[in-house]
Amino acid sequence: MNIEKQISGLCKLSTYIKEFLHKNPADFNEEDERFSAVLRRSQIENSWFTIENQKFALKQWADLLTETQLKKWLAGYQVAKTPKKVGLILAGNIPLVGFHDVISVILSQHVPVIKLSSKDKTMLPFLLGKWNEFSDGKIQYEFAERLTDFDAVIATGSNNTARYLEYYFKDSLSIIRKNRTSVAVLKGDETIEELQLLAEDIFRYFGLGCRNVTRLFIPQDFLIDKIFENFLHFKEVINHNKYANNYEYNRAVYLLNAERFWDNNFVMLKEDEALFSPLSVLNFSRYSDIGEVKSFIAENESSIQAIVAKQELGLDSINFGEAQNPGLATYADKVDTMRFLEVI
Repeated sequence: MNIEKQISGLCKLSTYIKEFLHKNPADFNEEDERFSAVLRRSQIENSWFTIENQKFALKQWADLLTETQLKKWLAGYQVAKTPKKVGLILAGNIPLVGFHDVISVILSQHVPVIKLSSKDKTMLPFLLGKWNEFSDGKIQYEFAERLTDFDAVIATGSNNTARYLEYYFKDSLSIIRKNRTSVAVLKGDETIEELQLLAEDIFRYFGLGCRNVTRLFIPQDFLIDKIFENFLHFKEVINHNKYANNYEYNRAVYLLNAERFWDNNFVMLKEDEALFSPLSVLNFSRYSDIGEVKSFIAENESSIQAIVAKQELGLDSINFGEAQNPGLATYADKVDTMRFLEVI
């Protein structure tokens, strides 16, 4: 059983990442330059993966991978006595989005067979290599272009892709994940700091993650201007070419269709009941009774990953600014991956 070595290796990986992130580039050694080159290559291969967003993702993981947090997370689960091969079809919408699945499989003492997303194929192999190095070679994993040899599958895709995956893996033990998004509910008395933290939940990773807020609920008399003025610290998103293209396209469509929307030159707010909004657009609706919001959330539960709101609203929510900081025991689609891995 190699779990102690593996946990120790993850803790060393955490330290390695933190030291890199805190270093001045002028002080980089050869190993730091190698790490930096991985970030640059990832950005070249996928322009959504800016250096800033990659570093943000790395910091979140480095903060999570401590001995205390890892052992607390694993304490409630049984590890496998007989290792199985678990096929992983990873998404690539935000940096390192599949890392949780990978560490879950390995720490369950199974072997991940990893099909990387074409949009995120550089950083994960690098980090796995470092983890293995720090664990004295006690990490088993494989990469595959096509899954053929496996005992179970965990796959992430769009709703359309999920239908194909469900059919393809119909005879296999599997977790098949679909599209999800997140919502935020304002009570009306939020502070400037809370509204600025909400912007982090909306704009981090350009809004491409399932934990990004795409639907906002506001009280009847809440001023739109109060939202816009607290989003300004993310105004630089419009300088990203792909984001700007989405913004210009959606704006042109709304103008041509004579649709009503609010615009601050880098994001649009549109009064729309739809849960999912186009990139660069935030859908919102006004409510007079929190019961209306609770009903909407209940009806769309299967498509909602996280709810951002004040705790006193009683919505099983997370605090403002925490959408992109999930803990180790926070699972995609709210399906306990570790429990699944216990029984395969």
